[in-house]
Amino acid sequence: MIAALFVEKNGCYYGIDDVDPWDIERDARLYEGPHPVVAHPPCERWGRYWGGGPMLHGTPRQKKLGDDEGCFDAAINAVRKFGGVLEHPEGSHAWRAHDLNLPPRSGGWVNADLIGGWTCCVEQGAYGHRARKATWLYAFGVDLPSLKWGSAEGTFNLLDEGFHSKEERARKIKTGICQRLSKKQRLSKKQRLSTPLPFRDLLLEITRTAARREY
Repeated sequence: MIAALFVEKNGCYYGIDDVDPWDIERDARLYEGPHPVVAHPPCERWGRYWGGGPMLHGTPRQKKLGDDEGCFDAAINAVRKFGGVLEHPEGSHAWRAHDLNLPPRSGGWVNADLIGGWTCCVEQGAYGHRARKATWLYAFGVDLPSLKWGSAEGTFNLLDEGFHSKEERARKIKTGICQRLSKKQRLSKKQRLSTPLPFRDLLLEITRTAARREY
């Protein structure tokens, strides 16, 4: 059995015989084992716009870096205790906050910490995502397969350009500083956050190797 932590309710981890999904209603921070885990802790407070977006920068409404109510802490602790793999976007501030080495964009597993963890960068576009979606993995107590390293094909953007208003965006487009939206296509939030089934299956296969180890 595998526990899938911090996953979407009725999402791609549901309906699999050997997977126990933990969505927001179950609160994956409470997971106490004993099964190895695939963890997808929320990334909003660790990503490029951890503060809530450019319009909130420097205001009382700006969010606090890493303020995810302990989700990442719970996820990485579960991976280290029971074995498995954790997924977060490339560039996640959680890596430095938890003293993890940053993996190279070109790919390959490298030592993440001094206790036996490993990390790598892989693009989900190589596994069916419509964008390249560079992703960092943290693995512990599992076999480390060779993945599809390097740049994947992808024709959609995951992030906005950080403009403060629609007017500023329009000015940049008019002056040619950024491409028009017709040339720079975008995915919806749901599409951006989705996990392609081949990538889900890859994470599950990695995690299943932890079941053969002792902790």
